[in-house]
Amino acid sequence: MLTNFFLSQLPIDEIPIERVNVFLVTIKEQIANFGVKLVGAIVLWIVGQWLINKGIKLLSRLLKRQDVDITLIAYLTNFLVVALKIILIVAILGYFGVETTSFAALLAAAGIAIGAAWGGLLANFAAGVFLVLFTPFAVGDFINAGGVTGTVEEIGLFVTTINTPDNVKTIVANNKIFSDNIQNFSANPYRRVDLVAQLNHTVNPQEAIELLKGKLTQIPNVIDEPQPTVEILEFNFAGPVLAVRPYCSNDNYWQVYFDTNKVIKETFGEAGYPVPEQHYAVRGLGS
Repeated sequence: MLTNFFLSQLPIDEIPIERVNVFLVTIKEQIANFGVKLVGAIVLWIVGQWLINKGIKLLSRLLKRQDVDITLIAYLTNFLVVALKIILIVAILGYFGVETTSFAALLAAAGIAIGAAWGGLLANFAAGVFLVLFTPFAVGDFINAGGVTGTVEEIGLFVTTINTPDNVKTIVANNKIFSDNIQNFSANPYRRVDLVAQLNHTVNPQEAIELLKGKLTQIPNVIDEPQPTVEILEFNFAGPVLAVRPYCSNDNYWQVYFDTNKVIKETFGEAGYPVPEQHYAVRGLGS
């Protein structure tokens, strides 16, 4: 009633002007409040990001001092970064006045929907957790997993990065690795090099075996125990086939592999062995 009384004392043409002025003042206040909140949100985001990075680096250093596996540290820090950034976003939304409980419920519902649509993504996440817990391999190991052979560079939340011997960075899904056979060549202190040497049928295989055994021990990085083995593997039309098997560490595998091939060629050449060739007996119908 009092408001109506004051309005009735104003000229009719001034009433819209007063309303416009009130509207403009309200708009200015809203814009000013929003600007202050926007600046505050930006500051909160920058400070929050800085605190998260500092906290993660500190945690990583503490875990390294406790001799925690580097793979577990990388996996844990990646997970914490994602989780803390989600919490930071929720906090910023709460600062703007958004109902965070509703947002959390919406996020959970979205997670269920995404989980149903992207079951494979969650399977990769779960496989990554098991890879970290069971540690079939670690960063720096030379493995064969998921159809890829190479050195492990990183075990991520969803994928594992492997660098192949020909220097190709390959990304493999964790679930593909965990659901398949895994060969870890770095797990044991040494590895066997498997090669074959073809002999001519006229060559005495025992003599060739003794010659190769003496030469294999002279190859750099071939270990003494177990001793290199040279035995008859099979026979074919050309003659006996020898299994040539020196042992070495995983880091020296390819060097020993190629040097052994050279030794086989040089040893047989120095001994004057004839080149292996297949022999066939051809008989006529009247024979």
